[in-house]
Amino acid sequence: MILTFNPESYAALLAQYQPKVITTEEENEKAIAIVEDLEHRSHLTPEEKALLELLVTLISKFEEENYPIPQGTPHSMLLHLMEAQNVTQEDLFAVVGSPNIVYEIIDNQLPINKNQAQALADFFDVDVELLLTNPQ
Repeated sequence: MILTFNPESYAALLAQYQPKVITTEEENEKAIAIVEDLEHRSHLTPEEKALLELLVTLISKFEEENYPIPQGTPHSMLLHLMEAQNVTQEDLFAVVGSPNIVYEIIDNQLPINKNQAQALADFFDVDVELLLTNPQ
């Protein structure tokens, strides 16, 4: 059985929930509550899936504008990558080339230069821009 999209049913859902661009915290909380209700249903109709996708898009837009994720520094990114991949300072000696330089970078006494950033990016398999202060 193929479920087809029913415009009348979707129109009824839109009339019931009246989704719109979210501009306040209260509207965001209301949209989140609707999303949670839809997500807990065992079988969504195509119309409910469309409404869910619309609401998630509206919530995401509101939260990106009102709760931006701060950009990390190269130093904080390096520490995060080390922790996430269980890498020690000693593991980076061969990557960066010198224990002293590794210690100074880890202690945030020395910035990561372009060559070091590229070597670290290759080692961690990430975009080099994450480890550069002014990526160009």
